[in-house]
Amino acid sequence: MTNFDYDFFVIGGGSGGVRAGRLIAGLGKRVGIAEEYRWGGTCVIRGCVPKKLMVYASTFSEEFEAAEGFGWTVGDTSFDWKTLIANKDAEIARLEGLYQKGLDSNGADIIDSRAELRGPHEIYLKALDKTVTAEKILVAVGGTPTRDAGVEGSEFCITSDEVFHLEELPEEIVIAGGGYIAVEFAGIFAGLGSKVTLIYRGEEILRGFDGDLRSLLHEEMEARGISVICGEVFTKIEKQATGKLIAHTSGGNELSADQVMLAIGRGPATDCLGLESAGVETDARGFIKVDAYSKTSVDHIWAVGDVTNRVALTPVAIHESMCLIETEFKNNPTKPDHDLIATAVFSQPEIGTIGLGEEAAAERYTELEVYRAHFRPMKNTLSGATDKMLMKIIVDAKTDKVVGLHVMGHAAGEMAQSLGVAIKMGATKADFDRTMAVHPTAAEELVTMYSPSYRVVNGERV
Repeated sequence: MTNFDYDFFVIGGGSGGVRAGRLIAGLGKRVGIAEEYRWGGTCVIRGCVPKKLMVYASTFSEEFEAAEGFGWTVGDTSFDWKTLIANKDAEIARLEGLYQKGLDSNGADIIDSRAELRGPHEIYLKALDKTVTAEKILVAVGGTPTRDAGVEGSEFCITSDEVFHLEELPEEIVIAGGGYIAVEFAGIFAGLGSKVTLIYRGEEILRGFDGDLRSLLHEEMEARGISVICGEVFTKIEKQATGKLIAHTSGGNELSADQVMLAIGRGPATDCLGLESAGVETDARGFIKVDAYSKTSVDHIWAVGDVTNRVALTPVAIHESMCLIETEFKNNPTKPDHDLIATAVFSQPEIGTIGLGEEAAAERYTELEVYRAHFRPMKNTLSGATDKMLMKIIVDAKTDKVVGLHVMGHAAGEMAQSLGVAIKMGATKADFDRTMAVHPTAAEELVTMYSPSYRVVNGERV
């Protein structure tokens, strides 16, 4: 028996922290875990889960229209924002309870409090005004949205933290940003009936994704009535006596809105966490530095998830915690594998992707074969909908290995999860070619493109 209060202490009750705390407690260790807000972290409370519920809500307007082409008569419809928010809140509360139940049933000590490091082994629990000690510590506090656009009037803006709790559906909303959160909420609000403007400082939305996905999503968003402005930023945000906001931009636009949402990035939630008192090193932006095994500069302190500036995705934080457990508690040194991570963007239309985009692949490989299909899916033939699907396979011509696969359209995220297994296993284009198609499906296009649409040699399409 040590002189420490806990064998292992977790700071942060998000997906990564809860997974580590629950399983390590299940191994018979004395575990404490502290969370200052709500259990489940960003993903469950004010991120992926409530956002996906809102995505579902926003797609019904298109479904009602599509139904007529299949013989259905749809009567008058209406949407009630308060009902959606209330039902969403009930589901999030249910999930939060499951997180707590999992910790409790495995014997972890659940502490509703902000926790701060006061030394290498000391954790101060603010709500209890008490300091406890732990032999080993995990920091899993996640990130927080950037709240300042760097211009006058930024204080009038909301972020992804507040957007889930708006009292009313905004008639007009301006969203700043071009990443996951920005394009997803643009689709959500447009689908629910808001007038939406998205403004992004870059030349095209979804920086880092395949170029075709970026440009086609831009086109599809505008076809849905979303105004997309690239290459501009806010210069000032004014609040009028009526409560309306006017967002002035560098391109001379004056955008009227009930809400202005900032989705311009996230930073680590490490302010005033006491990392320096424990000797934990951070980078210039405040992210915790870790080695290949998620260990910090202090031998008995680890960090996982968004606070480490690796890959900011919930499953990644969980995976990092699982690797920590294998390494530290099961004598099986395991490094988190951050290569070839499948991901989805729940934009409208949806995107599922794994591996390299064409531009990134062209920088790495001398010659590529690119297989590309852009088509109207069967579901849209009777509904009259005009949006198309994009499927794109990028192959290293030298080895025939698939190095990138990208889908835009209905259920793209579901496809990406399944296809991620194949790509992770090192599938070649020949493997795709000898796989029988499932007909009639949109996904069969992925195994019936036998000839490349074009090649990319030394970075140039030929």
